[in-house]
Amino acid sequence: MSVSFEVAAAEVRDALTDASRGLVEREAMVELVALSAVAGEHLLVVGPPGTAKSEAVRRTARGLGGAYFEYLLGRFTEPSEIFGPVDLRKLREGLVETETAGMLPEAEVAFLDEVFLGSTAILNTLLGLLNERTFRRGHTRMQCPLRVCVGASNALPDDDALAAFADRFLARIFVDPVPDPRLEELLEGGASLWADAAPRVASLQSLDVVAQAARRADLGAVRPHLAQALRTLRAAGIALSDRRAVKVQRLVAAAAALAGRTTPGVADLWPLVYAVPTKEAQALARDVLRDVLSASENLALPAAALEASAGPLARAQRIAQAGHVLLESRPVDGDAVAAWRLKLEGVAREMDAGFAPEALPETLRALRGAVAAVLAEEASTRAA
Repeated sequence: MSVSFEVAAAEVRDALTDASRGLVEREAMVELVALSAVAGEHLLVVGPPGTAKSEAVRRTARGLGGAYFEYLLGRFTEPSEIFGPVDLRKLREGLVETETAGMLPEAEVAFLDEVFLGSTAILNTLLGLLNERTFRRGHTRMQCPLRVCVGASNALPDDDALAAFADRFLARIFVDPVPDPRLEELLEGGASLWADAAPRVASLQSLDVVAQAARRADLGAVRPHLAQALRTLRAAGIALSDRRAVKVQRLVAAAAALAGRTTPGVADLWPLVYAVPTKEAQALARDVLRDVLSASENLALPAAALEASAGPLARAQRIAQAGHVLLESRPVDGDAVAAWRLKLEGVAREMDAGFAPEALPETLRALRGAVAAVLAEEASTRAA
C-alpha cells in the first residue's frame, strides 16, 4: 500500500519528535541524521566523549526504522568486524567472499564512532560504500541499502591523508557538553530515557517517499539564492569545494521535503551552514549569511534550522530566558537559596564563556548586570 507524500512527511516528523524527547541540546543532531538520510548523504558529528552522540543516533535510527549497525573503531579494528568475516566454505573453493549478514553492508542506518581511527583497509572499503553504496571485498560485490552513515570523532583529523575520506561526510555538526543552566534538564531527560515509552516509528517506505520527493524537487527558483550565498561565503574566505557546493542542493531539497514542501525556497537554505567544514567557519558563515538565513524555518527540523540560522543569537535568547526565570524565582529558604545561587552563577559563567564583553548580545546586556548585582548582594549578605 503506497503512502502519500503528506502522510509520509508527517510520519517522519512524528518519529523525530519522539526520538529527540529527553535529549537535551541534541535535537539538532537528531534532525540532521534524518535530513542526511533523506538527502542520501552522510553526517559527521564532532564533540568530546560522553556527549550523547551515540544515544542520539540510536534513537533516530530506531525512529526511522530499518536495519541498524553501530561500531566503535580503533587502531586494531579488523575489516571483518565491520564488513563481516570471510566465508570459510567458499574459501575452500578458492573464492574470497564475505558473510555480510548483520554487518555494515546490510545496514540502512549506520553509526561509526571514532571513524577516523579506522585502518587504511577499512577506510578504503568505506569510501566505495559511502560514495556508491557498493561493497567490494575479494570476490564479493553487492549493492548496499545504506540511507545514511553517521561518523563521530572527538576532533577533525589533522592528517591530510584523511581529508578525502572526511570530505565524504557532507553535513557536519559540532556538539559541546550541556551548559550549566540546563543540567537539571539533562538529569531529568537522561532519567526519562531509562523508562521511555515505545516511540513512534516511521516506516522505511515513508522515508523513501520523502526522499523521492526531495530528488524530484525543482531547485530552479532557489538556485540563484544558493549561488549568491556561496559567493558571499567565498568573499568571507570560506571556500566550499565544487563537490560540496553541488551536493548541498540535496540537503536543501531534503529540508523542504521534510517540511512538506515540494518546491524549495529561501527558507530552506539553512543546511548550507552544516556543509561548511569547520566549527569556526560555520560560526562565520552564520554571521555573513545572516540576512539570507533570517527567512529560515522548518516545521520538521526546527532545532537544526534555528541553530544554523541564528547560532549565537539563539543561544543568547535561551540564556536570557533561563536567567530571567531564575531571577523571578528567587527563593527565601536557606538551602534553596544556595542551590539557586549556583544556578545563577552557571548562567553568568555561560555568558562570560560564550561571549566577549564587547560582543555581548543586546538580549544579555541587562541580564548580565542584573545577575552580577544579585550575586554581589548575596555575597555581602553571606559576609554579614
